[in-house]
Amino acid sequence: MPRAASLFAVALGIVQVNSPFVDTLMSRRHYDLPPLTALAAFEAAARLLSFKDAARELGVTPGAVSHQIRGLEAELGLRLFDRRHRGVALTEAGHDLSTCMQDAFSNVSATLQRLRGPQGVTVGSTSAVSSLWLAPAVARFWRENGEIAVHQVTSDHGFQRSIIPDIFIRYGPEDRKGWNQTPLFRDQLHPVGSPDHASGDMPLDKLATQRLIHLESDDRSWTTWPDWFRALGYDGPIASGIRVNNYTIALQAAREGAGIVLGWQRLIQPLLARGLLVPLGRHSLAAPHRFHLISRTGADLSPDALLLRDFLLRDVAIFSHEVNSPDGEDF
Repeated sequence: MPRAASLFAVALGIVQVNSPFVDTLMSRRHYDLPPLTALAAFEAAARLLSFKDAARELGVTPGAVSHQIRGLEAELGLRLFDRRHRGVALTEAGHDLSTCMQDAFSNVSATLQRLRGPQGVTVGSTSAVSSLWLAPAVARFWRENGEIAVHQVTSDHGFQRSIIPDIFIRYGPEDRKGWNQTPLFRDQLHPVGSPDHASGDMPLDKLATQRLIHLESDDRSWTTWPDWFRALGYDGPIASGIRVNNYTIALQAAREGAGIVLGWQRLIQPLLARGLLVPLGRHSLAAPHRFHLISRTGADLSPDALLLRDFLLRDVAIFSHEVNSPDGEDF
C-alpha cells in the first residue's frame, strides 16, 4: 500500500499502528478542529446521505466511516445523523455542519483553481441533455471562441461524487448554497414514438395498454409514466412495457419502433423536427420543474467560463423558442 494510502487507512481506523506519528496525525490542529479524517468522512456521508456510498467514494469500509462519525459525534457532544431502518438523515446540527463544510470546501476548490491558472472550462449535464442540446451548443460556441478549451462531462446521477463542473444543466433547482441558478425553461411532456406509431388521438386507457418504454432513474424528480397518467386523472393499470436506465437509450428504442416513450418536447425538438419521432395523441402535461443553468458565482468563474455561461443563456433562449411556450413562461 502506498505511504499516503496507508496513512489514510490508519487515520480512518482500518489498521492500527501505535506510533508518535499517528498520535500527531490525530491530534488537534491550530484551528481547534476535530480530526480532519473524521470531518472528511462526515462531509461525504452528509452529502450522499449514505455511509455505504461515502465509504465507496473514500475507498474505505462502511464500518470505518461509521466509526469516524461516531467519534466525531462523541467529541462534539452532538448527534449529527438520525439512523433509520433504510438509511440516515441529517439532524439540525448535522445540516448546519454539512452546509458550513460544503461552503468551505467550495471556497478552497475555487481558490486552488484560481491559483493553478487557466485550465479551460468544465460544463456538465445528463447524457440526454448533452447529446440533444449541450454538445451542439458547445460546437456553436467553438465557432466563435475556438481558442477556449471546453471540457464536457456527463452524469445521469448528478455531480455529487465527482469533480463539480464550473457550469452544469440540471432539471429542477439545485440544493447547493453559493451557486447561481438561472431558470431556463419548463418543458412539456407527451407520448412520442416512431412515425409508424402515428395513429391520431388515443384515449388514456388505450394508451396505457401500449408498449411503454419506462425510464428508471435514481433521480426521483424526473416524471415517470405512472406520474404522468396520475397527473392527467387516469388511475387504471399501466402496461409494464420495457425498462431502461438511460433516456438516450429510451429515445433510440422509440425511434426503432420498440415502444412509446414519454417525450420532453423542447429537449427532443431536434428529433421531432427531423421526423425521427412524432407526437402521439393530444394528451400533454407541463413538467413539474424547470431546467436550470447552475454555475459558480461570478467571482469564482474564470473569464472563459463567464463567456461560455453567457453564450449558453443566449443559445438556450433560441433553442427554447423553437417550440411554442406551453404555459407562456419561458424564463
